[in-house]
Amino acid sequence: MAIRKIVTKEDPVLRAQCRPVEKFDKKLWQLLDDMAETLYKAQGLGLAAPQVGIRRRIAVIDVGDGLIELINPVILKSSGKQRDVEGCLSCPDQWGYVVRPNECTVKAQDRNGEFFEIELKELGARCACHEIDHLDGKLFLDLVDEFVEISEEE
Repeated sequence: MAIRKIVTKEDPVLRAQCRPVEKFDKKLWQLLDDMAETLYKAQGLGLAAPQVGIRRRIAVIDVGDGLIELINPVILKSSGKQRDVEGCLSCPDQWGYVVRPNECTVKAQDRNGEFFEIELKELGARCACHEIDHLDGKLFLDLVDEFVEISEEE
């Protein structure tokens, strides 16, 4: 495994539409392992492939319940609303309030290409929606309704 460099908001890869994953091979597995290691090293909750310079529909999230690998994810349904502060590993030191669904059902593939559905709530739903936005070339900054300052002491 290896730590990958996280690109920042100026990199055009973050504004590109990502291509679907078609090959479920050892190269994909290595990328997933690297993304997980990079996520944990950066102490984030989620990481999408474009954040490490790869234009593929891949994201990893861990909101405290264990790692979830999402390949070619699609939000099937969502409900409710939550408004909370978000940040992003590609937008260091920027924070803002974003409205997201409170619950969502995501259909995706695992590292072997098998389809699965997962129901996510609250922070899990927020994180999945944030990462799937990355795969469509959207940053959370596009959705912020109020920016906030967060000091290191908090």
